[in-house]
Amino acid sequence: MKTGKIKFFNESKGFGFVIDNESGKDYFLHVSGLVDEVREGDDVTFDLKEGRKGMNAVEVKLA
Repeated sequence: MKTGKIKFFNESKGFGFVIDNESGKDYFLHVSGLVDEVREGDDVTFDLKEGRKGMNAVEVKLA
């Protein structure tokens, strides 16, 4: 599990980005990868999974 922070999340469109605390990289987040409801600025834990355009954050939970 990685730790990070929600950089951006658009509830109406169902996607956003997570910043990895360790690497500082941004990862795409789709609403289908959420376990908990999140908002911008929330601290989260997540895993990574290969997506169509690179690595996606999945199993995203509030920390």
